[in-house]
Amino acid sequence: MKISQDPHPRVRAAACTTLGQMATDFAPNFQKKFHETVIAALLRTMENQGNQRVQSHAASALIIFIEDCPKSLLVLYLDSMVRNIHSILMIKLQELIRNGTKLALEQLVTTIASVADTIEEKFVPYYDIFMPSLKQVVELAVQKELKLLKGKTIECISHVGLAVGKEKFMQDVSNVMQLLLKTQSDLNNMEDDDPQTSYIVSAWARMCKILGNDFHQYLPLVIEPLIKTASAKPDVALLDTQDVENMSDDDGWQFVNLGDQQSFGIKTSGLEAKATACQMLVYYAKELREGFVEYIEQVVKLMVPLLKFYFHDNVRVAAAESMPFLLECARIRGPEYLAQMWQFICDPLIKAIGTEPDTDVLSEIMNSFAKSIELMGDGCLNDEHLEELGDILKAKLEGHFKNQELRQVKRQEENYDQQIEMSLQDEDECDVYILTKVSDILHSLFSTYKEKILPWFEQLLPLIVSLICSSRPWPDRQWGLCIFDDIIEHCSPSSFKYVEYFRWPMLLNMRDNNPEVRQAAAYGLGVMAQFGGDDYRSLCSEAVPLLVKVIKCANSKTKKNIIATENCISAVGKILRFKPNCVNVDEVLPHWLSWLPLHEDKEEAIQTLSFLCDLIESNHPVVLGPNNSNLPKIISIIAEGKMNETINCEDPCAKRLANVVRQVQTSEELWLECISQLDDEQQEALQELLNFA
Repeated sequence: MKISQDPHPRVRAAACTTLGQMATDFAPNFQKKFHETVIAALLRTMENQGNQRVQSHAASALIIFIEDCPKSLLVLYLDSMVRNIHSILMIKLQELIRNGTKLALEQLVTTIASVADTIEEKFVPYYDIFMPSLKQVVELAVQKELKLLKGKTIECISHVGLAVGKEKFMQDVSNVMQLLLKTQSDLNNMEDDDPQTSYIVSAWARMCKILGNDFHQYLPLVIEPLIKTASAKPDVALLDTQDVENMSDDDGWQFVNLGDQQSFGIKTSGLEAKATACQMLVYYAKELREGFVEYIEQVVKLMVPLLKFYFHDNVRVAAAESMPFLLECARIRGPEYLAQMWQFICDPLIKAIGTEPDTDVLSEIMNSFAKSIELMGDGCLNDEHLEELGDILKAKLEGHFKNQELRQVKRQEENYDQQIEMSLQDEDECDVYILTKVSDILHSLFSTYKEKILPWFEQLLPLIVSLICSSRPWPDRQWGLCIFDDIIEHCSPSSFKYVEYFRWPMLLNMRDNNPEVRQAAAYGLGVMAQFGGDDYRSLCSEAVPLLVKVIKCANSKTKKNIIATENCISAVGKILRFKPNCVNVDEVLPHWLSWLPLHEDKEEAIQTLSFLCDLIESNHPVVLGPNNSNLPKIISIIAEGKMNETINCEDPCAKRLANVVRQVQTSEELWLECISQLDDEQQEALQELLNFA
């Protein structure tokens, strides 16, 4: 901190850079521990007008610090920090007017955007002091060397608008839109490497998010340039080696040597603009839905061929990501139109899963396909599609096992060292990520087709059974169990025919050292009770002691273990609720109540609270306790659920819980006893629940 105020500017700049790096490497603990001293030091450095480069470094470090600083901490310094930044902005604006100086100003507007992005609605009181200056910067930045400043300021304005919300921003919307339209009437009027392009395109997207349906009037002005840019074909060339050497100074081209003194070249500068345009088309389809309907046919005909655009990964990612959103837009036009669009999309999407060479892109394609299946529903795949998909998924799983074997062979080779091990671990993580996407696709099929998909699934069954063998790495066992969890949840009672494949792995993996595996096993035992039918009664009985043992383990509530433990608590609750004949309910219920509330797994927490409502509404004597002695504990559970945002006031469970609280309030003595055990925050949470549910 001391050297950030060192008399030498290079030392101050280095200190700021170091603080920024520490804020990145040690976030968010660094922010939580040193927020007071770091924010003060960086603001002091920014105030020093002696060296613009140092100011820029300080602003950059503050941006990084703010990104991971909890909102609750940042608001402590908000007023002084914002007014300090505004004072610096006014000085820098005058420097821009007089001298055209921009270096520190570029970082400053990004700092303002970062602050607004973090504190959101709390930026409203400061909106009126910043917006006129920001608009003035955009109007002044007309020279070519100020394009980056103009782009960053437009980005800042859109962040500020998003932070304060539509109601506050509406006073400037018309003016800001005119600035945007003036800056960019057509993306193609700008050079390919114009620094404003990405800022303006993303600013349009934020304006869409702010305005919602009111953005429709501007969409025609934005969409055609985007489609034109997204449709642009890359410049390619086949050149002799000598010609390539002559062009080597042109940074806009990349070359691949094909041998025979020939090279294939592609101009890359236009590809980024194409990828950005594709990503924005995805965004508009996602946000506008009905307002985007008139463009979907044009966009889907553009996007489907781009699944094979191998010149740029992000173009293929955007093409894949667009498919479910385009289908949602198509659904607005009716089932027949939706079916026609799915017929156009489905086959290329399946083929792309089989042919995509890049893991990151492949994962997005698989994710898009899974979402599309869930959207289209039962019967959306014909026999040919299912056959092709089965072959592809089988090949992915077989490749997964083969790659693991090859990595083990490499670990036995003479040249094996730590660097090779790191590379092998990276490969393994990529393989596991694709395994998760195989699981996602199977989940979408089980949840839509139910037990009708099981005959098709049996071609993959031996491979899934291999995943849960005790000798497999823990991620294999985790995802293998997740696949069987889905079968139990969505395909019961038919799932019971596979019970001998997963019975012992599910029970034994309750003792696994890895919490992710325990969570998958516990979730499976819970859905057995909920959906499995009477065939699963004996297995549920065997499960209870194992679940209880995990819950009572000394370190069960640590950050590492808590999600798995909460799934165990939820599973016990499901067995009590759906298979009460499998367990001594009166003996287990007091323990189960003592384990509540759940904090981390929101979905399981809601199911647990729903069961608690059932028990209270039926006046279950064990839950209420002698003379209602458990009601303070129950009221505390409800308050914690609201504080942790587990309880959504629009959820039916919220109304039931609010009614429980109101019922307790009818007895003044009992109510006073309950709230006397709550702190102020818990009492406020209860009042909020009563106000809105």
